[in-house]
Amino acid sequence: MTPAASTATTGRVIPAVQERATSPESPTVPEPATAREARAAAPDPAAPDRAFSERYLLSPDMVADPYGHLDALRAHAPVHWSPMHHAWLVTGYDQVMRCLRDPVVSADRVRPLMDAVPQGARTDAERAFGILSRWMVFNDPPQHRRLRRVFQEAFAARAVVRYRTFTEKATRAVLARSAVPGRTGDLMADVAKPLPALVFARWLGIPRTDAPAFWYWNARVADLVLGTAQEESEYRASLQALVSLEDYLAGLVDRRRAEPADDLISQVLGEGRVGESVTVEEFVGMLTQMAFAGGETTSNLIANTVLALHTRPGALAAVREDPELVQGAVEETLRLDGPSKMSIRTAARDLDLDGRTVRAGDRIFLVTAAANRDPARFPDPGRFDVRRTGATHLGFGFGAHFCVGAALARLVAVAAVRTLVRDHRGLALADGARLTWQPSLLNRSLTALPVHY
Repeated sequence: MTPAASTATTGRVIPAVQERATSPESPTVPEPATAREARAAAPDPAAPDRAFSERYLLSPDMVADPYGHLDALRAHAPVHWSPMHHAWLVTGYDQVMRCLRDPVVSADRVRPLMDAVPQGARTDAERAFGILSRWMVFNDPPQHRRLRRVFQEAFAARAVVRYRTFTEKATRAVLARSAVPGRTGDLMADVAKPLPALVFARWLGIPRTDAPAFWYWNARVADLVLGTAQEESEYRASLQALVSLEDYLAGLVDRRRAEPADDLISQVLGEGRVGESVTVEEFVGMLTQMAFAGGETTSNLIANTVLALHTRPGALAAVREDPELVQGAVEETLRLDGPSKMSIRTAARDLDLDGRTVRAGDRIFLVTAAANRDPARFPDPGRFDVRRTGATHLGFGFGAHFCVGAALARLVAVAAVRTLVRDHRGLALADGARLTWQPSLLNRSLTALPVHY
């Protein structure tokens, strides 16, 4: 567990939070001045890679199945300057790990993008971008470390495990309501989205009566962060939703100060760091990240794992025979076709990366979807192996930016998939269903998963 430019000619909005790549049909988000100057003064960094056929990563075929192209790109050059995307595409496992460890590769990429905001949305954007700047994922050490430490205990596996019983009960309740034998439905809408919503609302301490507004705001924030808000009106609605979400959570923090409950907010407040190591404003800003990131990532992990198993009869048979292998299936999905395809960084200073000179201000796409299939690190990398051991995948990142909510996401995904495998043996993908994916650089998210229960 990664803001927007409109043009008079197209009327489209470029989602700058996800930093959508440019195409011949898409207006370009300008490079920072320092990067442009360095680029003009240096030899063309793309010259050694001209033999490689560039592909636009948001073209429909790349959204549907990017992996063949990413494999070819990694084999050609694991560090590749892409003129089309105005970024370095890093696809090798060792090279991505180097970037995740190197403090020169910065996660701070919110403030420079304010220049890309449509003029009419700038007032709303000022506050919304201020909220985003308090998200841990957009901060570097030592600021990132200071912010993350506030949640360290609450997100530890030993703390999350106490939600297992609630998660299992919620899973059975959701499936009993939606997965009726003989019915045809959409597993995304029926199970993968509502189950994490239930668990995360309980975990955050969202009162049931507030849930509809809370999840509406989250959906609009997702449109902003993942780039699906295209028209200026949609973009403005997403900005306002983020502001509304922060206002709501600030009020909830005040309530929990007066009346503590059994939830994340009360636990962190009880530890005494809010108001000392972080401000209340920083704490509330980070809660907006938690509210958005947890549900989105876990929903996609559930759906992608179910899809992976039901397109591989051998793997499905193995987990049905031994449901303990569900954990392995979830881990293989994170590696092979996980919820996250890449994260975006910026070079804080010039650096040498695999023999290539990356200039200060250059954007860097850390393509974990390619690194997780690197044959130098994973034997038979294209095989979905529920018993795989060995190298650590990067499905939840690594190091300082390892997903703080990984333990809870795994808990919910394993509970959902295990129950589906064990108790719903008639589940099958709907005949003739054409799967489509959300057009996002960052996320790997189905629009729907049609099934027969």
